[in-house]
Amino acid sequence: MWALTITSAAGFMIGLDNLIVTTALPSIRNDLGGDIEDLTWTVNAYTLSFAALLMTGSTLGELFGRRRLFIIGLAVFTAASATAALAPGLPALIAARAAQGMGAAVLLPLTLTLLTIAVPAARRGMAFGIWGGINGSAIALGPVIGGAVIDQLSWQWIFWLNVPIGLLLLPLSRLRLAESHGSAGRLDVPGTLLATSGVFGLVLSLVRGERAGWTSQGVLAGFVGGAILLAAFACWELRTPYPMLPMRLFRSRAFSVANAIGLLNFFGLFGAVFLLTQFLQGAQGYSPVEAGVRMLPWTALPIAVTPLAGTLSDRMGSRGILVLGLALQALGMAWYAALTAPGLSYAAQVPPFVLCGLGMSLFLAPVANVVMSSVSAEQQGIASGASTSLRNIGGVLGVSVSGAVFSACGGYQSAGQFVDGLRPALWIGAAAFALASVTAVLLPTGRAGVTVRAAGSPAKDTATSV
Repeated sequence: MWALTITSAAGFMIGLDNLIVTTALPSIRNDLGGDIEDLTWTVNAYTLSFAALLMTGSTLGELFGRRRLFIIGLAVFTAASATAALAPGLPALIAARAAQGMGAAVLLPLTLTLLTIAVPAARRGMAFGIWGGINGSAIALGPVIGGAVIDQLSWQWIFWLNVPIGLLLLPLSRLRLAESHGSAGRLDVPGTLLATSGVFGLVLSLVRGERAGWTSQGVLAGFVGGAILLAAFACWELRTPYPMLPMRLFRSRAFSVANAIGLLNFFGLFGAVFLLTQFLQGAQGYSPVEAGVRMLPWTALPIAVTPLAGTLSDRMGSRGILVLGLALQALGMAWYAALTAPGLSYAAQVPPFVLCGLGMSLFLAPVANVVMSSVSAEQQGIASGASTSLRNIGGVLGVSVSGAVFSACGGYQSAGQFVDGLRPALWIGAAAFALASVTAVLLPTGRAGVTVRAAGSPAKDTATSV
């Protein structure tokens, strides 16, 4: 199926880019300089623009055409990747990463929406499983490909890898994807401005908090201003006849809980990957490719297990699978935090890596199934954008909090100091996974495809093929 192939490849490209950059941080640091805060910005410049613009990108797709906006996002992401590869210094690289985030904000949520439209409801769990497995393969291959490219070439080539993929997908998307629109009657300009500004203010304060001080005037202003803007956004959305995010979506318990556990899962995952890739290289002396290969017991499992988890969610329901998957991630992360030491053997790292990988595999497809099954067809585009936005806000928060805890408790000066900072950061990640597992118990029972849908009119989604 062309829709599954194209949307999965686009998601793979974005996921690969995220984790390749994480693997390349030590090499970027050696080449361009910078400390932990500067390195965090190479990750957070992307996720900041990504999180702030996700709902906007989805809304534009609903109004002007999902395929059209998908192609635009793909073009921006591809061009920004080439710009990042040519960056002469860290400020230019950070700016290119922000542009990549803008393209991905339009591109990624539409992958799930276009796939949902193309696949019958009874088979969506399997399709989401394949989609999640291919995206999961980016997690597996990201550190390995990134390490190999860095070892043999240079960190710049991690961005050049995106260019041929993007150039191949652009004509295929135009020829093979069906155009479709949502129910949006017109662009909600006030809502768009309020949501984008509010998310940007909150996330900016999160990523600046450690360096500027959590009680500094600028950081507190960002938190307060962002919260006020988001509150104003919620009030506006309740009143406007053309909301970019219908508040009635959150009346669905399934939709609300799925988004809460998605945020917590990405908090734990991104924070852990950000530090563990550096631990294997900086504290244990592995090369980038050696570090990537050693993380495969964690990162490779989604390739095989995620499609199975998606199929099971069609047959059995998603709640039990999600509770188990998140619990396994909590156990694996706590195990690693308890064991970690400068001279920790690789054999001792494998069991917690396997638990985390198995847990992540059980999360990816079922949570997508819950989100897309809990809303009507006409609302799936904006639901996908809102869900992806919240998950990536969790990722920004995870990297920011992990970096802050690491800096407060340890440092790069020695392997022992690195472990002093790593251990408490991993315990925080384990707590986030555990809280997500407990929260997942609140999901409704039943098969994902027949969960209660959000209030609204029957499906009116329109699609035209070319």
